Amino acid sequence: MTNTVNIRPGVSVLSVLRHLNYKAWFALAEFVDNSVQSYLSNRAELQALHGKDFKLKIKISIDPTTPACITIHDNAGGIQLADFPRAFRPAAVPPDRSGLSEFGMGMKSAACWFSPRWSVRTKAHGDPFERVVRFDVAKIVNDQIEEVEITSQPADLAWHFTEVTLENLYHVPVKKTVGKIKEHLTDIYRVFIRDGWLELKLGNDVLTPEVPTILFAPYAKAPDQPARLWRKDIDFDLGDGQVVTGFAGLREPGNYARAGFALFRRGRLIQGSGEEGYKPDTIFGQHGSFRSLRLFGELHLEGFEVSHTKDGFRWDENEQPFLELLKEHLDGGDTPLLRQADNYRSLAARADRERAANEAIQRTAVVLAQELPKAIEVVAEHQPAETQHVELETAPTLASREVMLGFRGERWRIRIELSDDPTESAWLSLSDVGPNVASERLVEIRVSYLHPFMTRFAPHGGDDLESLLRVAAALALAETLARYNGVKMAGTVRRNFNEILRDVLSAADRETVG
Repeated sequence: MTNTVNIRPGVSVLSVLRHLNYKAWFALAEFVDNSVQSYLSNRAELQALHGKDFKLKIKISIDPTTPACITIHDNAGGIQLADFPRAFRPAAVPPDRSGLSEFGMGMKSAACWFSPRWSVRTKAHGDPFERVVRFDVAKIVNDQIEEVEITSQPADLAWHFTEVTLENLYHVPVKKTVGKIKEHLTDIYRVFIRDGWLELKLGNDVLTPEVPTILFAPYAKAPDQPARLWRKDIDFDLGDGQVVTGFAGLREPGNYARAGFALFRRGRLIQGSGEEGYKPDTIFGQHGSFRSLRLFGELHLEGFEVSHTKDGFRWDENEQPFLELLKEHLDGGDTPLLRQADNYRSLAARADRERAANEAIQRTAVVLAQELPKAIEVVAEHQPAETQHVELETAPTLASREVMLGFRGERWRIRIELSDDPTESAWLSLSDVGPNVASERLVEIRVSYLHPFMTRFAPHGGDDLESLLRVAAALALAETLARYNGVKMAGTVRRNFNEILRDVLSAADRETVG
C-alpha cells in the first residue's frame, strides 16, 4: 500500500542542512533523542505490553565500507501515522516542547548532514501497518517535490520500532571518530543508562558510563585531620525559573581529559561530554591548573535555552551570574573543593604518568630537532680538550626520544629520558660521550619524574611537565656546550642545582617571609 506525506513548506532547506557545523556524535544524538522521547511518551503502553522491566534498546551500526551506511534501530513506540507530517516536515515544531524533541529539526538536519539519501522504517504500537519513508534530498530539492511516498505493509499489532538508514555518507566515522562517538554518546545519555531503562549500543558494544573515584583525603591545609570525601551537592536558584542542581567533587586520581563539568538539561547532557568538559576560567583558572586536573561534577540546568543542535547552552547574559553562584557554592561550607584542588598533591598512576611523559617528551624532542642546530651554531666556538664521560646507567624509564643532528663534521645524537626510578636523587642527570670512531657524539639527558620537585609541581603531566622538561633540556645542553667550548668543571652548576632543588625548593610551602 502506498500513501504520501506532505513535507511542504521548507523543502529547499534540506540541501543546506549538510553544511551544518555538526560533530558526528551530536548528529547521532539527534536520532537517539527521538528514540528516547518516543519511549518516554509511550512508556505506560510499553510497560503494559511488556511489564515494568521493559527497557528501551537503541543500536547504532556503522558500516564504513563503500558505499558507507549507518543504521539506528530502536524498540520504542514507533511513529504514528498521524505524526508523519510533523516528523518529516522541516521545522515542524512539536505541540509539546517539554521533552527532548523541541525544535522540529533534529532527525531531518542530522540525516541530511550525514547522507544524501536516507529512509525511516517504523511500526507504531497498535498500528496494523509497518511504514517506510525514503528521502532523496537532491531529487526533492531539484524537482521541488512537496510530498514523499509512504510505503506500507501489514504487520503484527504488537510490534513497535523505528529504524533510520543513512546511505552514501558524506561523513564516514572511522577509527578515532568511532571511539569519540562511543565516548560522547555514553556521556550524553549517562543519566538514562544509569537509571536502568536505556540500553545504548554502538555496534556490539554496550555503552557503560564510568563511575569516577572521588578523592578521600584530609584537607590539604590541615593534614592531621581525618580524611573525608571531597564531594558536595549543588542546589541554587538564579530566579526566573532558572534552577541548578547536581553535585561536584574532586577526582582521584586526577585526569585533565576527564575533569570539568557536565551540564545537563532534562536528563540529557548538553555540554561537557567526552574530553570536552566545561571548564570556564572563572572557576578553573588557567589551562593546566590543579583545578582542571581534579574538579568535576554533574549539573542539571532547568529553565535555560539550548542551541538547536543541542551541543551547548544559549547563555545570553546568564553565564556570569551562574558561574559566580557556582563558585560560591563550590568553595563554601566545610568542603571547600576549590581550595582542596589547589593545594592537594598526589602522584598519578603509572599509566597516566607514562602517557603524560610520552606526550611531553615527544613535543620537546620535536622542538629540539627544529631549533637546536641554529642555537649550537651561535653558542659553540672552539673544540674542547678531548674528554670522555661514561654513559648513564640504565634506569626504569617512562619515555625516551632521540634527536639526530649534524654539526661541524660530527653527528650529535641527543637522547632525552624521563626516569621512573624512585631511588634517583638527582632531578637532572647528564652524560656527554664522544665523538666516537664514527664521529658521533652522544648526549644523554635524564629527568627524574619521581623526584619530589616533580611530585609537587607536575604530578600529572600536562603543560607543567613539558615546561619543566624543556628547562631541564636547556640546562643540560648549556652545560654540554660550555664543555664543548673548553669550560672546566662545567657540571658543577648542575650538581649544585640538583642539591638545592631537592633539599630546598621541593619543600612544602612555608609562611610568607615579610
